[in-house]
Amino acid sequence: MKQNNKKMNKKIVTSVSTLLILGVFLILNSCTNTAKKTIYASDIIPFFDHWKLILGDGSNAGVANNFENKDFFYTANDGNSDWIVFKTPNGGDTHGTSNNTRTELAQTKKWYPKTANDKLTATLKVMNVSTTGDARVAASYSVVVGQIHSADGHENEPLKIFYKKFPSHTKGSVFWHYEINTEGDDNSGRWDYSTAVWGNNFSVVGKEENTYPEEPKDGIALGEEFSYEIEVKDGIMNLKFMSKGHETKSFTKNLIESEYATTTDIPQQTQELFVPIGQDGVERKVAYTGEGCFFKLGAYNQTNGKSPTVNKNWCSGAETHGGDIKKQYEDGNYAEVWFQKASITVSETSVSNQGYFTKND
Repeated sequence: MKQNNKKMNKKIVTSVSTLLILGVFLILNSCTNTAKKTIYASDIIPFFDHWKLILGDGSNAGVANNFENKDFFYTANDGNSDWIVFKTPNGGDTHGTSNNTRTELAQTKKWYPKTANDKLTATLKVMNVSTTGDARVAASYSVVVGQIHSADGHENEPLKIFYKKFPSHTKGSVFWHYEINTEGDDNSGRWDYSTAVWGNNFSVVGKEENTYPEEPKDGIALGEEFSYEIEVKDGIMNLKFMSKGHETKSFTKNLIESEYATTTDIPQQTQELFVPIGQDGVERKVAYTGEGCFFKLGAYNQTNGKSPTVNKNWCSGAETHGGDIKKQYEDGNYAEVWFQKASITVSETSVSNQGYFTKND
């Protein structure tokens, strides 16, 4: 009997030991799996089937489900929620014919303004803009966080939503641009017209290379959330901008009938900013009628290393460290934008935008 009890006790001890070892293994395995789990952008905003992702090295990463790139596109938590990070250096390889680097989503379908019923919404915060640039250059210290782009013709942009903050300022400006769809085959005369949302418009610049205008009182700080809504329906672009503590602003723009079809229609802002450098074109009367357009969203860095002597509105002369991304990130010469929410509505009349990517990739 005693021998049987010893055997039974030995079995119990062995069983308990086995269970303890198994329990420890399961706990350790669970911890390991938790540590390895990656939160992807498509986990935060599940709409990536509608986009291709262009990275800050000029490459097309394609549809970005379950994708990350630690240099340009990844996720982060601000202590309250998860965000998608779009990060772009001042200097690097660019996509298509642009002077500027971008980490940006480009819609895989295009739609036509006259028959469109398409919408894009986003909630974001800008975390960084370039620390260098020429203050006299309008594009310095700015990033485009949302666009409508034409896939056809001159491939101009009927909408660019900007955030811009001068280095010594706490608050920056949010403004939007309409770029004319230039009449004729020569697109060198194209120009933008800028409208302020909060703070200043594009035309407010410094008097000297390193002197800055007055800080906007109603501006948006780095890390401060704001939202935009873009809707195009029956040829009209409707914009809405919202931010806690700021007045909600709404705007409309006709995309199929031009306001700028003659030289007498060129606004004063343009005459002062663009005409002196030869960008003095007029727009075709039908504007963007008949051209396929598509949305973009992300961090399209408007600060670059090209000399202002090339173009005093778009070439910033900023630090690029010869394209060394690590060095640019170390001393703040990059744009970084975090998105928390976004949605897209695509009309039934939209068609494939593959031609744009084939041409520009």
